[in-house]
Order: sequence, then C-alpha cells, then structure tokens
Amino acid sequence: MTPLEIADIIGIISFALSGFLIAVHYKLDILGIFISAFLTALGGGIIRDVIANNTPYVLNNNLPIILVTITLFLAFIFKFHKITDLEGKTGFIISDAIGLVSFAITGALIGIKADFNFLGVLMLAFLTAVGGGTIRDILINKVPSILISEFYGTVAIIIGLITYFLHLVELTSIFTLTLTFIFGVTLRLLAYYRKWSLPKL
Repeated sequence: MTPLEIADIIGIISFALSGFLIAVHYKLDILGIFISAFLTALGGGIIRDVIANNTPYVLNNNLPIILVTITLFLAFIFKFHKITDLEGKTGFIISDAIGLVSFAITGALIGIKADFNFLGVLMLAFLTAVGGGTIRDILINKVPSILISEFYGTVAIIIGLITYFLHLVELTSIFTLTLTFIFGVTLRLLAYYRKWSLPKL
C-alpha cells in the first residue's frame, strides 16, 4: 500500500466520523447525517481529483464508500450519536485534526504526481483538506472552520509545504510522511487547546 493510499484511508475514516459528530450536534436527521459524513469525508478528494484532471477516486473505487459506511455503522453501534455537545470533545477534535492532516498530505502528493508547481501543490493540499468540511458547513448554515478556527487552514498549508520540500530533496517515504503526519496533528491540537490563531484586523 502506497503512502497516498494510507493517508487517503485515514483521512476518509477520520472525516467521516467528524462529519457524523457535527451532524448529530446540529440535530440533523438520518439522511442529513449521511450527507454530512459523506461530504466531509469525500468532498475534498473530489475537488482534488477534478483539479488534477483525474476521475474522482470515489467514482471508480468502492473503498471510500465502504469506509464511510462502516465508520457510520460503528459510530451508531458505539452510540457516538449520544454526544451532542462538541465543545472541547477530544474525540471530535482529534478525528478532525487527523482528517485535516491526512488529506493535506494526499492533496500535496497528487499535486506532485500531476507535476504541479509549488503554488499548485499548496493549493491542492489546502483544498483537499478543507474542501469537504467547508461544503458541509455551508449546507448546515455554519461559518466554515477555515475562516474562524485556530490555525485550521494554516496547518493544511504548512503540511503541503513540508510534503513538497520532502519531494524536492527526494526524501518522500512512509517514514518521513508519518513524521509529517504526527507533526501536523500535534500542531493542530496545540493550536486548538492553546487558542493559537492568525492576527485579526
């Protein structure tokens, strides 16, 4: 299994759970929960593939749909729908951070594979990481996290930058990308709990 496939699987599972928890928090019905989970988990990847001129992964491979479905099934089994207050809930924060960083890595790797330049790789990392969550937030009439949350979109850009640099020095491997993943998740969690944010006007 390639680093891209591993990061994609981790991102899909994490964001499916994140989308599930957000939907429950906003008291959506069963269909709304499924839409929220699928959009969060797969929306960024679809945007990524379209920009990279590829057929969206979700349309020619059953694995993403299976992963989201299993994640939702397990979330119901373990009664995650009983969690209605997300503020400060470690499970939601961690799953969202893992999804963000995993998809930033996949976006950067796809951009590199498509021979995008530096800006193109960063854009793809950013859009893959935040695209699905942003569409979800707009649908449920919530201000997207990238506009208000502490170091949210910024983390995706930093991870995209690191992944691109690793490619330039030919150090892209499971090991270096794992270190990048750990760094990104840690940075996001530190930013959340310590309330780091970019300056506001």
